Parts: sequence; C-alpha cells; structure tokens
Amino acid sequence: MSEYQGKLVVLTGVGRKGQAGEMIARMFAERGAALALLDVAPDEVNARADELRAAGFVATAHAGDLSNADEAMRIAHEVLTAHPSANGAVHALINAAGGFGMTGPLDTSDPAQWRKMFTISADTAYCATRAFLPALRAGQGSTVYFASAASLPGGNAGGMAAYAGAKSAVLTLMRSVAQDEREKGVRANAVAPVAIRTAANVKSMGEKDNYVDRESVADVLLFLCSHAARNVSGQVIELA
Repeated sequence: MSEYQGKLVVLTGVGRKGQAGEMIARMFAERGAALALLDVAPDEVNARADELRAAGFVATAHAGDLSNADEAMRIAHEVLTAHPSANGAVHALINAAGGFGMTGPLDTSDPAQWRKMFTISADTAYCATRAFLPALRAGQGSTVYFASAASLPGGNAGGMAAYAGAKSAVLTLMRSVAQDEREKGVRANAVAPVAIRTAANVKSMGEKDNYVDRESVADVLLFLCSHAARNVSGQVIELA
C-alpha cells in the first residue's frame, strides 16, 4: 500500500486542462492520496475534480483567490471540513498556482504586468502556505514551491523581469519556511523547471526539444513529499 494512502494532499493551480497541476494530481491520486484541488476558476477546478472522482479517486474542488490572505484562510477551513478523516492534518501542499508573462525591456514594460506576476506566484504561495501551516504541522508535512530556471543564478531572465523576480521571491519564501518550520517538522523545497510541456506552452511556443514533461515534474514532487526525502528541506531542484 502506498505511503500516500488516505493522506490529504492539497494542490493549488489545478484548473485548466492540460496543465501541470492536472498530471500532478492524477499521479498523487494513483498512489492513494486524498486530494483537495484549489484554483481561482470554479468551473475548471470542479471539472478536474469530477474527472478524478469518475476514475474512482478521492478529490474535492475549492475555488477562490489565493492571493487574498482572508480568502486563503477560508479555503483552508473549507478543505479540512471536506476531509474530516484527515483530522486536521495535511501531508503535502503543492504550490503550483502561477503563470508566465513577458515583461519586455524594462523601460517600456507595463507596471501592471509586474504586479500581476507577483500576485499570481508570490502572493498565492505566501497566502496558501500561511493558511495551511497549522495543518502541515499537524501532519508533519511537506510543501513544494514552483520556481523557474530563469530565477536561478545564471538563468536567462532577459525580457521577463517580473516573472523571474516573482519566482525569486517564491524561492526566498521557500527557504524561510524551511528554516522557520524545521523544528516543527515541516519541510519545504522547490522545483525550478524550464518550460513544462503543457497545453498552453505548446500552443504559444510550439513543439520543441527541451520541454520538461508533466510526468517528470510529478515524479520529483512525489519524491519530495515522501518519507524517502525526510531529510531534504530548503533545496531547489532544477528540471531541464
């Protein structure tokens, strides 16, 4: 029996079909996890949960704006109420919510794009983590963040200052959580992929050789949230 059997795994950004969150949810479900799917779009997150339930898995859908701290707290309460067998404990929080956008040359960039990138990546990760920390402590759980190869030292951030900056903020948040929560039994790590082979990326960028497959991302997350990674915290895994 899988170590995820019956454990509650919370995933943010599981809405649009063909995205990374969809595959990550599926692979955790296949290993026995009970899933809480979170997204800003009600119709889409409900559709993803319906697909999982139709396949015989346990999944609930929760819609709301995770960049709002009060809304994130409401959703966390809703999730734990919907999964009473978890007894208030979360085994893993996967912070996959976010998005990509080019800034272009800084002098002609749109300040609204800067704010948007930080809202959908850094703010959602912060508010979701803050809301679920008590449950992660109760479950001695793990949280994983999505950064980007562009936010790593030497990464190509040209024309994408807002996106790379927001992902750098996510990495700093991850390190802070790893250090602050170590004594409370909560681990925090991050993945930093190049472009993932999602429906949206293929549509906008076309086919190319250096995509990271969604299944590969999910495999790394399954490891980071497992007992095998019990001494891994504060780390960034680049996927290229």
